[in-house]
Amino acid sequence: MSGAAPASLTRALPAPVRFVLGLGILTGFAALGTALVGALRLPLPGSVVGMGLLWAALSLGVVRLHWLEAAADGLLATLGLLFVPATAGVIEYLSAGAAWALWLLVMLAGLLLGAGVAGVLAARLVRK
Repeated sequence: MSGAAPASLTRALPAPVRFVLGLGILTGFAALGTALVGALRLPLPGSVVGMGLLWAALSLGVVRLHWLEAAADGLLATLGLLFVPATAGVIEYLSAGAAWALWLLVMLAGLLLGAGVAGVLAARLVRK
């Protein structure tokens, strides 16, 4: 069987099936990372270890990117909803008074400075 056949098989699956398969793979790597951290008593979050294992599997070709695309795109599409509770919490703390204003200004300035430097560096690296 050639290498292109599995890709065409997975792409021929209905979108919900591809989503569930991709989500299963992502969840499996997260669970594997959590189990590994628990077994080895590593001082790292299990999801981070799972992400590293997934990266290694993608790099080695054990897991194909198109197996995960549907689930990853779906999760990224709903990622903004995950920030709603955090944003509501920040807005609640904003009412604490003007003491937060200086800290927020400093954090915003740092964020903009960091994003600007990263943008300039990325633009220079892309040109090369």
